[in-house]
Amino acid sequence: MTVPLTRRAIACAMLGAWIAAPARAQLAVYDPTNYASNVLQAARALEQINNQIRSLQNQALSLANQARNLAQLPYSSLQTIRENLSRISGLMREAQQIAYDVRAIEQALSRDYALDRLASDVALVGAARQRWANSAAAFRDALKVQAGVVSGMPAVQAETEALLSASQGASGVVQAAQAGNQLLALQSQQLTDLTALIAAQGRAAALEQAERSAARAQAQEQFRRFMDRGAGYQPQAVEMFR
Repeated sequence: MTVPLTRRAIACAMLGAWIAAPARAQLAVYDPTNYASNVLQAARALEQINNQIRSLQNQALSLANQARNLAQLPYSSLQTIRENLSRISGLMREAQQIAYDVRAIEQALSRDYALDRLASDVALVGAARQRWANSAAAFRDALKVQAGVVSGMPAVQAETEALLSASQGASGVVQAAQAGNQLLALQSQQLTDLTALIAAQGRAAALEQAERSAARAQAQEQFRRFMDRGAGYQPQAVEMFR
């Protein structure tokens, strides 16, 4: 025979079951203050991570800029400058008759350009011939130096354009400085060419003036000898130039 349960019996049964349940089955309690604190800590940690990422990115960018600044210029005009200087120096060393040497110039001036009143007429004519040969050789050397400078101008122009292009396309400070240094070296080579040209022309002009001065002095001496001859003028064959 089944006995119907009353409300009081059901309530007692539910209370007993709740009391007998383990402690871990208790309901969780929501704390808004603790939750806000945890969210704030997480936001701060995320901000620190973002700052570290930005710092690493800045360091990488700085290293990349340093690498570009330290990069070497891929173009060099040193070989062309050396060749131009070697060509002009070789032409200067090929100077004939009187070289670019102080001792050689002094010896030539004292031997061929200084008037010796005790020298014979033949010796005077020989000195005049030697002076003419010196002047002719000096002008020939000046023309050779001029030709050497002019022949090197296209190469200098090409190197200048290449260095200007390399300077404009430089990726860093070192490349720009190297391009500027090579341009200065190229200008120095041009100044060297100009100095050699002026020296060659000045040498030729100086020898010509020295020849004229010596020729006037020799002419006066020969005229004096002509006037001082007691027996009068005696024609004789004189070989001036071959």
